[in-house]
Amino acid sequence: MERRIPLSISILISLNKIIARMSRAKVALLCSSIAFGLAPAAVAQSALPNGATTLQETYQDWRVACGQRDKAPACAISQDQTQQNGQRLLAVEMQMRPDGSAVATLLLPFGIVLDSGVTPNVDDQPPLKPVRFRTCLPTGCIALLPIDAATVTKLRTGSRLNLKVIADADKPLSFPVSLQGFSAALDRVAALSPR
Repeated sequence: MERRIPLSISILISLNKIIARMSRAKVALLCSSIAFGLAPAAVAQSALPNGATTLQETYQDWRVACGQRDKAPACAISQDQTQQNGQRLLAVEMQMRPDGSAVATLLLPFGIVLDSGVTPNVDDQPPLKPVRFRTCLPTGCIALLPIDAATVTKLRTGSRLNLKVIADADKPLSFPVSLQGFSAALDRVAALSPR
């Protein structure tokens, strides 16, 4: 009996091979394109500034990446952190929703206990609900973090988002994500979004 690989896994394997050969900026744009390709379409006739089909801007520690979808900008903000050797340590990409909430895709390194998931918190505030890892790829493990509008406001005024995990030896580990430039990046995405 022939064993078939599910289409979604096959697509992930193919994407991973493509991503391994791409620069970080192109990966961010690809992820944005995929995420917005799966999201409901916004019907609008606006375009990016100066008729551009893509846009990439940096706001301190955050990047804005936009592409065109159905003649409307589809934007995401992201932050990558790398080790001194250039290897990616973690990545965060966030897409805003019309109701002011957001969804963040977290890519964290191997060597963590997957069953524990990721427990985020802003600065020293109480932790948010933990989220489970969805899958692991050769580049790391992915978790999707839904963020309500109230938490987006806390992120705008905070200084860091902490992503807490458990390492293999049951050792707590925290990955700090700088929020410098976060609010400006969100403001830019809002300015580019169709009304």
